Amino acid sequence: MILGLLLSGAILVVAGVPAGELLNEFVILTLFDAQSLKSVLFQASPLIMVGLAGCLAFRAKFWNLGLEGQMIFGAIGATAVTIWDIGSPGMRLPLMMAVAMVGGLLWAVAPVLLKLKLQVNEIVSTLMLNYIAINVLLHLMYGPWKDPKDAFPYSPKYDSFELLPELGSGLSLSIPIAIVIALIVLWFVNISRAGLYLRFVDKSPKVAGAVGVPVAKTILIAVLFSGALAGLAGLMVAAGQEGRLTHSFYVGYGFSGILIAFLARNNPIAATCAALLIATLFVSGRSLQVFYQIPFAMVQLIQAVLVICVASSDFFIRHRIRRVQGGD
Repeated sequence: MILGLLLSGAILVVAGVPAGELLNEFVILTLFDAQSLKSVLFQASPLIMVGLAGCLAFRAKFWNLGLEGQMIFGAIGATAVTIWDIGSPGMRLPLMMAVAMVGGLLWAVAPVLLKLKLQVNEIVSTLMLNYIAINVLLHLMYGPWKDPKDAFPYSPKYDSFELLPELGSGLSLSIPIAIVIALIVLWFVNISRAGLYLRFVDKSPKVAGAVGVPVAKTILIAVLFSGALAGLAGLMVAAGQEGRLTHSFYVGYGFSGILIAFLARNNPIAATCAALLIATLFVSGRSLQVFYQIPFAMVQLIQAVLVICVASSDFFIRHRIRRVQGGD
């Protein structure tokens, strides 16, 4: 991580950011400024959700690259509740959350069943389902759900009781929701019986099956839980940040969720910390865009550098170079 951050700093300096301003931009002005810190926490909430979603699926040896598709269908389900006025105003938001989780869960059903029943590679199936979800979203945004007041590709605004409320001091309800979900995932992974089975599956699915662990059922539960969390993340962005369903609300979250799970080594607490790091990069990246004309793609480049460095460190931890003396 340290090496990755040093390399990222060097890249930013080459791109035009003064070396003396890096600490100021990424730490002081972001974490020690009240407004910027609120922005980091605000951005971190959906990132925690997708990071935890990645952790659960990866622990089950299921490479869920369909987090964005599951986010999309979670947000679509929640928006359907608002458009069709399902439920009373007081119950609207809890209903939207429940439907969002079901939407993400259902979008994860097909790839996990294909994996378990037909041994279809989940990397391919989840990625392909992302494209289907994106096109369904575009159809709705440019078609029946397009806001009739203007020509932009987004749905009508949610009503005030359909938005995640503020708790005061500019903090959103999404933050305590993310913390509670992180604690639930921690309990699931470390204390529940399913979590114990999941640790067996994580180490070796074949050995787990040999000692009587219900491998298929454990993988199914973990992946569906993962899809539900991704769907909830979609609601957090739509009802917490955008205030409506938009055609690009999901962009960047899927890759970030994979990165967070990877950096955290599938640990829920570490994933929460990694999500805060990525949120800090997002907020700082927007500042760099304004003051130094640095493209936001540079933030994604920094994420990629971190992945490469962590992957490399894992290789060198597991392997050693030894000098062997040749014989006569």
